[in-house]
Amino acid sequence: MASKPSALMTPLLILLGFPYNVAIGTDLLYAAITKSSAMVGHARQKTVEWYAVIWLAAGSIPASMITILLLQQTYQSAADYQGILTRSLGVMLVLTSIVLLYKQPKTLINDDQSIPDYETDRPMSKPILFVCGIFLGIFVTLSSVGAGALCAALLMWIYPQLPALRVLGTDISHAVPLTLVAGIGHLLLLGNVDLSLLACLLVGSLPAIHFSTRLATKLPADILQKCIASMLLLMGLKFSLF
Repeated sequence: MASKPSALMTPLLILLGFPYNVAIGTDLLYAAITKSSAMVGHARQKTVEWYAVIWLAAGSIPASMITILLLQQTYQSAADYQGILTRSLGVMLVLTSIVLLYKQPKTLINDDQSIPDYETDRPMSKPILFVCGIFLGIFVTLSSVGAGALCAALLMWIYPQLPALRVLGTDISHAVPLTLVAGIGHLLLLGNVDLSLLACLLVGSLPAIHFSTRLATKLPADILQKCIASMLLLMGLKFSLF
């Protein structure tokens, strides 16, 4: 699942010595770029619930923009709001780790295409999606974490019968515009993006993806998922409490 390694990127950059704000801002643009091809692929396969993407984005995009503007107008420098970023990152890492620990990997192979009309059957889903979008817009902008696994968990909660392939396609198709808007905001308004670091990440991700894909095929999915979740949980607690 694409959200697993992306949740690790920001804390790993921080542990390597990059400032919190730079790690978060750079990772947002990195996520938008690397997930875009997957979004196109899901769109071509028609495995995206576009009404869910629209309602999530209706909440998340304005929330992200407002969050960026509030940070710009309220604080003089990144050091002044580092505490907000740190706590937000910690909370989102803990939530993401909980999702990964309790979500069964076997759901990812479900690709049943014969599904009901969720937009008609669940009329209350629209305001729920909108509110969830606001939450994601704020905290993804502050932490760069949550647009993947956490959003997927929310979709599975709202639509428990939605096939996993459509959950993944919808999740990625919402993550791309959200991380793009948040990343551009960090770049243009807050100056939190290191373009050289971004270029290095993009170049380095090509062999890394190849290596991680081969490694993942040799490890049991449940063990791999629990290892990643445990790492996220420990880092989340570190950022939340210290």
